[in-house]
Amino acid sequence: QPHLVESGGGLVQPGGSLRLSCATSGFTFNRYAIIWFRQAPTKEREPVACITSSGGYVLYGDAGVGRLAISQDNAEKIVFLEMNRLQLEDTAVYYCAATDRNRCVPDEGSYSYWGQGTQVTVST
Repeated sequence: QPHLVESGGGLVQPGGSLRLSCATSGFTFNRYAIIWFRQAPTKEREPVACITSSGGYVLYGDAGVGRLAISQDNAEKIVFLEMNRLQLEDTAVYYCAATDRNRCVPDEGSYSYWGQGTQVTVST
C-alpha cells in the first residue's frame, strides 16, 4: 500500500529555516516523481518543488529561487525540502505527493499518492 508521511514542519521566525521530509513506502521509489505542494489559509494549493527519480528537479515560482532546495535519499526513499530565509507568506500546510509518470508536472491531478501534510508556520 503506497504511503507518504511528511514531517519537519513547525513554528519558525521570519528568516529561519526548516527541512521537511517525505518518507515513502509501498511503491517503487525509483520510478516515481515526488512533488511538494503547499496550501495557505484561504488560498488554493500550489506546487513548490518536484524531483524525479533521476534527480532532475523543478522549483515552482520565483519566490523560492535561492531559498528552496529539494533532494532525495534513494536508499531511505525520502524526499527533502530545505527551506531557508522563511517569510510570513510561506505559512501553509505542506504536502508531498507521488506520480508514476516520473516527470514533474504542476497539476495536482497527476499525483496518485498523497501524504497527510505538515504545518509550517512562520511568525514573530
